Amino acid sequence: MKVLVLGGGGREHAIAWSLRRSPSVHEIVVAPGNPGCAEVATCFRPASNKPQDLLALANRIRPDLTIVGPEAPLVDGVVDLFRSNGYVIFGPTQAAAQLEGSKIFSKDFMARHGIPTARYAVAHSEQEAKIKLDEFSYPIVVKADGLAAGKGVVISEDRANALTILHSMASGNLVGAAGRNIVMEEFLTGEEVSFIGLCDGDKVLPLEPSQDHKTIFDDDRGPNTGGMGAYSDSRLLTQAERDDVVRTVMQPVLDGMKAEGAPFVGFLYAGLMLTPGGVKVLEFNVRLGDPETQALLHRMDCDFGLLVHAAATGKLHPGLLKFREDPSICVVLAAHGYPGTVRTGDPISGLAEASETGAVVFHAGTRTGVHGVETSGGRVLGVTHSGATLQQAIANAYAACDKIHFDGMQIRRDIGRKGLKRWL
Repeated sequence: MKVLVLGGGGREHAIAWSLRRSPSVHEIVVAPGNPGCAEVATCFRPASNKPQDLLALANRIRPDLTIVGPEAPLVDGVVDLFRSNGYVIFGPTQAAAQLEGSKIFSKDFMARHGIPTARYAVAHSEQEAKIKLDEFSYPIVVKADGLAAGKGVVISEDRANALTILHSMASGNLVGAAGRNIVMEEFLTGEEVSFIGLCDGDKVLPLEPSQDHKTIFDDDRGPNTGGMGAYSDSRLLTQAERDDVVRTVMQPVLDGMKAEGAPFVGFLYAGLMLTPGGVKVLEFNVRLGDPETQALLHRMDCDFGLLVHAAATGKLHPGLLKFREDPSICVVLAAHGYPGTVRTGDPISGLAEASETGAVVFHAGTRTGVHGVETSGGRVLGVTHSGATLQQAIANAYAACDKIHFDGMQIRRDIGRKGLKRWL
């Protein structure tokens, strides 16, 4: 197959890397890609990331399969456009992508279909939000309705802070138009797990569980980011717990979407909280998580291209999916200023030395400059490794991280530590 991958971050580099190892795939094109993607695929820069310009690229290269990495093209309807032009593409339609594109749609959908989630209230103005604050105790979770690149969720410890956040969202100062409408939720306690499944419209095939680390600093301190690292270890969920998630969360999403006229085909990401009262959904994404993708695909031991094509064409079956037992970890190296105003253009050294340790260094926010590879975004690299034990995987990944340097580099030193505390 010739496969087109849409996107240019760490997730897309990991997808292209996995496709390069797939016997069914003979050619990979990534649009727009990055310097890491260029090591395993051909990169093309479309005129824009709008569906029509992505279709124009597809008409040039004629892919047998297209995989959509980021959420924005999905919400913009790229799948609908590609399908109407006869292309096999893996991802949800614009209607189904509302599960991520609108927090309000997602929460109301869960309420309609009995999917367990936190109690919530919706506000369409700052004044309405202030009134509905009185329905909650603190801490409270405040979410922007629209896409906000992982920065639209804020936990407020008291009313004064909540009022400040509501004003920042409603005014557009925090996340732009994404915060025009707001969701407020009760704060859930427990352990977070990322649960991702491949869906073909009717069936869901779960991937291994993983755990993301959202905040910028160790010990879950500081503001939320798009993710500072993740690890995948089979022990995160028992088989009974996985079956329960499929029964109470994943399959009801597929059944509900089909009943509402928008069958879900694509990667369905459920951010879960394992509460004392059972599993509850924090959020849905309609694509692979980042940096969970890097850790998960590093463990995958099957033909990824064949697997995705089967899901895209309604032929998904469990025999196509296989993982290695070894736990894996991805540690994100972030730029100076992230998750706020990011400095770019810092030269990166040590990439070859990190790879020589056996790690795979997935590029996210990088570009090629006068002096070689340099920073170009907030999350710069995802250093990924595995090991016979989680402890060894962590040691391997951080040994590789220590080979890399760029000015202002930010790194969490506790990725995977929760697992060590749980199992050692």
